[in-house]
Amino acid sequence: MTDPAAAPLMPRDALALRALAEIPKILTLQDRTPVSPTYGCFDRAYWHYRMMDFPCGMSQEFVLPLALAWALDMPGNRWFGDPALREWAIAGIRFAARSAHADGSCDDYYPFERAAGAAAFSLYAALRAADLLDCAGDPEIAAFLRLRGRWLAHHKESGRLSNHEALIVNCLARLRALTGAAEWDRPLAERAARLKSWQDAEGWFDEYGGADPGYLSLTIGLMAETDRLRPDLGLREPCARAIAFIDHFVHPDGSAGGEYTSRGTRNFFPHGFEIAGAWNEAALRINDRALTMLQHDRHPCYADDHIVGHHVWSWMTSWAEWQHMRPAPQPLPQGRIHFPSARLLADHAPGSHLFLGTSRGGAFKLFGDRALIHSDTGPTLATDTGKVAVTHLEGSVLAEEGPDTLVIEGRMAWAKSARLTPAKSVILRVLMLGFGRFFPDLVRRMLQAVLVTGRKDAPFTFRRIFTRVPDGWAVRDEVRPDRGWQGIARAGISGFQTSTTTIMARVWAPDQAQPWHDCTDALAALPDGAPLIVERRFGGGQ
Repeated sequence: MTDPAAAPLMPRDALALRALAEIPKILTLQDRTPVSPTYGCFDRAYWHYRMMDFPCGMSQEFVLPLALAWALDMPGNRWFGDPALREWAIAGIRFAARSAHADGSCDDYYPFERAAGAAAFSLYAALRAADLLDCAGDPEIAAFLRLRGRWLAHHKESGRLSNHEALIVNCLARLRALTGAAEWDRPLAERAARLKSWQDAEGWFDEYGGADPGYLSLTIGLMAETDRLRPDLGLREPCARAIAFIDHFVHPDGSAGGEYTSRGTRNFFPHGFEIAGAWNEAALRINDRALTMLQHDRHPCYADDHIVGHHVWSWMTSWAEWQHMRPAPQPLPQGRIHFPSARLLADHAPGSHLFLGTSRGGAFKLFGDRALIHSDTGPTLATDTGKVAVTHLEGSVLAEEGPDTLVIEGRMAWAKSARLTPAKSVILRVLMLGFGRFFPDLVRRMLQAVLVTGRKDAPFTFRRIFTRVPDGWAVRDEVRPDRGWQGIARAGISGFQTSTTTIMARVWAPDQAQPWHDCTDALAALPDGAPLIVERRFGGGQ
């Protein structure tokens, strides 16, 4: 933790400090014994604990933070030029090559998955690391980079994940530059066109059917990099429109997005905003606002083995790409902006900044001019059989909108809570060792429907009414049962709840120290069939 009495870090120094602090963890995850058969593997659950029966391909992305730590003369960087770190990073690339399937793909969460995301993240990392470490000409590494690139060039995963598509475009552009081979031209043009076709007219890129500012910041970063490498692909204008969109969802305290957005992530990847800052002033203003979270040690905790690598290389890349000429900050916006296609709304008034997901049951974050006042993901009901009904799954609508009122209506849905059991695990392994290994995308679509995209209605309707009050908003929640309240064990309202599987969501952040608003006693006092009504007021000294 940062000493609160110390002077705040400068933003660029904060990028280096937070990134370098994660290097010991990354080295702990890696098998660094040269004579080990898993030398270079970063999946500690596989090589050390032996809890997994295959190595996670995504883990090899850690070669990039190590390569950047070796290459960049950042303040306080004890790893700069360290020959051991270079050797371990190269060992990581070699393990990625040796653990890949024969077609160049790799697995992420289950064997024979052939995960595009893991393949793209690890190839992107290997390409950049090989360049930094000057080992791209090594025969084993060069062959691996081409093989994985060819698999990605022609593989199209189920679902629309624009950040994955941006990664693939970036990798293909880098392979074209590295090899000089014309074989990359056609797939590169096709995948760039595919990515651009996934941009909504409002400026955001599709992430499972909606807008997620956290993932969008990664897509912006990859597009800005690719645009610099290949301006002929026409990515700058879409990138500028994405920057203009995300500007509306970087909050007054520097945080971005969250539970009211399509995937509920708290990500912010700053490197693309530095790169785009060479031609887009707004990008630098956004970064200056967002980086205050790192400066003051208020950023979310990303120290999860599966996601920390993404952030560490983005922070280090931002340090390297830092633009020394910065525009002056602008005052906070005023007025309301509604993006109907994204189902997101921002309403600004003096001392009150409301960010709301209209299709997420009216989940919202309310800020003052500097700090979060309240975060809210709507009413939740837990049954005595363990099922949970929520309002924040995709499906509600903005029923009424006035200058000082907003009304969200919808039906509650059952939260996604499927878990692996020993029996399910055995069935999945048998499936993937047989039928599934030949049809991994079919299995992926089935799992996406169970864990991410599908929805099952619960027998409750809800109505959320926002009314403007001085310096804030009053919120009235009404929940009505179809068949009474029998079987409901608990009722309440949480601040940071999500109910689908998104790998980068559900991280800890200091602003989440907000207690559960328990309504169980109020529910118990209701006549059967009467609506549960909860009225609260936020801001204005309340």
